[in-house]
Amino acid sequence: MINPTIIESITQSLIDHLPNDLASIKSETEKNFRSILQQQFAKLDLVTREEFDVQSAVLARTREKLDALEQTLNELTKNNNT
Repeated sequence: MINPTIIESITQSLIDHLPNDLASIKSETEKNFRSILQQQFAKLDLVTREEFDVQSAVLARTREKLDALEQTLNELTKNNNT
């Protein structure tokens, strides 16, 4: 899930760029922007930075194990050929 402060920041930026004569509908527009942003970010199927970092670490450990297994296999194959 996307950090709510990011949605708030984007919403505020959009509101700040509205012309001054639209101030009367600012509150309703702000709610609509927030809702649309939340819906669109939800559709993107994003992961948090923490989830990404955890999966990156798991992948790195898996890669290390695979490299070690490949090296062991190569040594065993080399020993069997001699």
